[in-house]
Amino acid sequence: MPATVTEQPLGLDCVFLEGSRAQCLLREDVLPVLARQLLRALADLVVPHGGLGTAGTVKGRLTAIHQLLCGLHQLGFIWDASALTRTVLAEYWMGRDNRHEAHDRGLLRRLDDLEHVLAPDVRHMVDGRTFHPRLNRNRRPLPAYSAREWKELTASAEYAVVQAWEAHRQALRDAARGGELSDRLSRENIQFSLLHHGPQALGRAARNGRPGRMWRVGDVYPDGAHEAVSALFPRASVAFAYRLLFGIRTGIVPDGLADLGLGDVRWSGDVAVLLDYVKGRTGKESLTLSRPAVRVLKQWLKHTDVARRFAPRELREQLWLRYWPGDGSGWSAGRFENSARATWVRDHQLVDDAGRPLRIHLHRIRTTVEASRDRTSWRGSSRATIDPNHTPAVEGDHYLAGQSPAQRTATENVIEDAQRDLVRRAHAQPVVIAAHEDLASFVRDFPQAARQLRLDDMALAELLGGERDVFAASCADQLSGLHGPAGQPCPARPWVCLLCPLAVFSPRHLPNLMRLRAYFARQWRLMPAAAFLSVFGPYAQRLDELLTPDCFEERALQHAAQQVTGLDSELPLRPEEYTEWSSKPRERGRSPRSTARTSAPSRGCRFGADSTVPASSRTAGTSRWSTSCPAQSPAAC
Repeated sequence: MPATVTEQPLGLDCVFLEGSRAQCLLREDVLPVLARQLLRALADLVVPHGGLGTAGTVKGRLTAIHQLLCGLHQLGFIWDASALTRTVLAEYWMGRDNRHEAHDRGLLRRLDDLEHVLAPDVRHMVDGRTFHPRLNRNRRPLPAYSAREWKELTASAEYAVVQAWEAHRQALRDAARGGELSDRLSRENIQFSLLHHGPQALGRAARNGRPGRMWRVGDVYPDGAHEAVSALFPRASVAFAYRLLFGIRTGIVPDGLADLGLGDVRWSGDVAVLLDYVKGRTGKESLTLSRPAVRVLKQWLKHTDVARRFAPRELREQLWLRYWPGDGSGWSAGRFENSARATWVRDHQLVDDAGRPLRIHLHRIRTTVEASRDRTSWRGSSRATIDPNHTPAVEGDHYLAGQSPAQRTATENVIEDAQRDLVRRAHAQPVVIAAHEDLASFVRDFPQAARQLRLDDMALAELLGGERDVFAASCADQLSGLHGPAGQPCPARPWVCLLCPLAVFSPRHLPNLMRLRAYFARQWRLMPAAAFLSVFGPYAQRLDELLTPDCFEERALQHAAQQVTGLDSELPLRPEEYTEWSSKPRERGRSPRSTARTSAPSRGCRFGADSTVPASSRTAGTSRWSTSCPAQSPAAC
């Protein structure tokens, strides 16, 4: 094992993957049996079995063991782990903070996995929720990098990757022209030996050289053996450059990228890659990589092809494999140390906007990718405005707090629009006119929203006469910009009129309102309840309020219901809104999609041939009202 328990003195003797060795002592003589049990669990948490890869992290867990032993001893506990009870652990953890409680739970969980010493109820408590949940409210979110910082960071990563790749290709060309190492050193012979015998070939050649001859790789490579070896076997700085560029291209969370293996990369041809990764907040996720990300991944796999032939068997399947000649095996994989980031920044002379050395925070890279992502193709989400995969709490904590002035203005506009929409929905009452009402009563009862538009007598006459009819109602002003750009025809879907303050409903609209009700019924059968309520719920509720004897006569409702056939072709729907393809009429030489688009009028146009509006109403005032619609006929829509 990489870590073993030592008795005199009591502690751990650890050997890490990069070859370093450390002796971590417990220095505690209370509860010796429980102490040795926890040390055995801690030894199994050291890499490669666990996630502890440095002496500092191991010593931090030893501190947690020391405090756990002292705390249990003060509570009167004198036995081993098998005697632990829920009461004792609860009494101890309620006096500790979140960090120490998490360390204790991890040690006890690993101990029970190894030796099965905990009682079932105690193990259930160890696996349960912590007494001190980690609160995000006190965390300061990381702001996105500025445009200049992001540009320099991306350019430096690309430059490092290009330089390392060219050096690797040159080393392969040199190896193809070289031979075994002899008394004469050359780049070709050195790279040939490294390619065929591994990164230790130079050390073996130096030990087996002729006596009295100075073996100096520096005569060929200015930086000595490190430069010669790193050309074929990428070191940590090269791997970090690839890792940084891959994160910039994908925006995957750092914990998801750190533990990637070759088995997580699924190829579909030569250009499509599905990457599986683990996100600490939600679990396992997948992402189809973009072309720039695929190019970075393919180049890195080619760059490490030689290294994987000589790497230890347990590390060959790790994605971020790297080698550094020195003590121990020299091979490592997985997460990068903070010192590697600082060294990389110093070597590339990166500075922030204040002139200080740039701090590379991997979570900040994801925040910047999210802030700069193009969202023009998104269709919105009922839960989020930044990413449909995020909850509003996550967006607020991680992506909305640190914004540029332009981004903050855009966010405030989205919030204001949403608030106005909520207020409008709460106060909008349906305006319903009966067939026998005259113009005076309609003007008297028309809502304040229409009076603010200062409609003259001619416009009111058009509303009553059907010249301003859309699919489900009469619209006071299609160019108001309420649901779209001002001065342009309203782009809202037909059911949006049900909650619009500019809509006026009359008996001639009943057939189309009935068709909307039938459409909602079909969608209810196809969609989950939560999805239906979030998309169509408010409109369906308003429709139920309209189609009652309180608003229209019972005879008119029955007559309108008889005109409904229950087909999607009765409504002006988009292809993605159809409920049944078989319900649309077919024509010779036409597909169902094209037939539906020509048979149903678009939102904003007057009714087609199947409308219940009288022909006189459809033809009167055509030159005045049809100019607001870019299409002059249902077929053109």
